[in-house]
Amino acid sequence: MSDLTTTSNDVTFDSFNLDTRIRAGITDAGYDVPTPIQRQAIPYILEGRDVLGLAQTGTGKTAAFMLPILQRLTRGPLRRPRVLIVAPTRELAEQIHETARALGGRTKVRSAAVYGGVGKGPQIDAFRRGAEILVACPGRLLDHLGEGNVDLGSIEVLVLDEADRMLDMGFLPDIRRILKHVPAQRQTMLFSATM
Repeated sequence: MSDLTTTSNDVTFDSFNLDTRIRAGITDAGYDVPTPIQRQAIPYILEGRDVLGLAQTGTGKTAAFMLPILQRLTRGPLRRPRVLIVAPTRELAEQIHETARALGGRTKVRSAAVYGGVGKGPQIDAFRRGAEILVACPGRLLDHLGEGNVDLGSIEVLVLDEADRMLDMGFLPDIRRILKHVPAQRQTMLFSATM
C-alpha cells in the first residue's frame, strides 16, 4: 500500500491528464479543484499502485478512486467486469454507482449496482449487457456468485469502500469469500473515514 504524501495546492484536475470525456464529466459534476484526498490519491492510483486512503466523510473519496478507474477503463476491453467496488450498504453502493455514471457519462463505461432489498432480475440483466464497474454489497454479490450469474475472473481493480464499517458490520468472512473469486494479480484500494 502506498503512503499518501501531501502534494502541492496548485494541482488542478487538468494536472492528472485525464481523458477529455472524463474531464467533461468533472465539469458536468460541478467539480472545480481537487480535494486533498483527490490530489494525494489520484496520481498513485493512475500509476496502478495499491492505495489506502483515509479521509473524513464528504471529502471526495469516491471521486478520488473513480476518476483514475474511469481513466483505466477508457483503454482495454469493454462489456465485462474489470472493477469491483465493495460497499457496506446499498445507499453507499447506489451513491458510488451514481458517481460512476455522472463522471463517466460521456465515456462508454457502464456501471451496475448490486445490492439486496430489490429484485435480482435487473442486476442479472446488467451483468448480461456487460458492465465494466460492479458496485456491490457483499451479501447480494455472494448470492449472484453462488448462482453463477456473474464471473469476477476479469477483475483488474478491487476497491473496499468504507472498509472500517464493513469490518464493524461483520463482513470480513464475506469479503474473504469474495476475494477467492477475484484474481490475485490486481490493483487494490481501501478507502475509509477511520482506521
